[in-house]
Amino acid sequence: MVTVLADARRARRIAEQVPDPELPMLTLADLGVLRAVTTTPEGTVVADLTPTYSGCPAMAEMRAAVAARLQDAGYARVEVRTVLDPPWTTDWITPEGRRKLAEHGIAPPGPAPRPAPGPVPLLLSPVRRVVPCPRCGATDTEETSRFGATSCKALWRCRACREPFEYVKEI
Repeated sequence: MVTVLADARRARRIAEQVPDPELPMLTLADLGVLRAVTTTPEGTVVADLTPTYSGCPAMAEMRAAVAARLQDAGYARVEVRTVLDPPWTTDWITPEGRRKLAEHGIAPPGPAPRPAPGPVPLLLSPVRRVVPCPRCGATDTEETSRFGATSCKALWRCRACREPFEYVKEI
């Protein structure tokens, strides 16, 4: 039993180092999509990943990268599963991941919205949010496009330093 646990910890450390294909400054652990890594008594390593959103095109690359990294480390039998419940939230991005995003000029998300109990209100105007510039810290920023290079990011511009930047949308 002890070797199975030690092996699972080693496999987890290896899987935690796999970079995200769309945000390569982050690991899958930083992003919070690596949910669990376990080993079966038969020696199969099982890694659970949760996509950032349904239909995320990077999931196939993530699964392949985790499997390859574990196989390269000597694990002959690897299973990578997609886990959808509970759904991923930007709250799972680690503090280190948020720091790395800002360091690379991408505004990290704020807290994910929490639905109020009862009926869902109908909002006909966009939600106004303040997104600090990751370069200069100014809050005088504006959204220029709801969608960036990936569906999980939006394009913004800082009115103070005049620099464009990406923003990871809260989910």
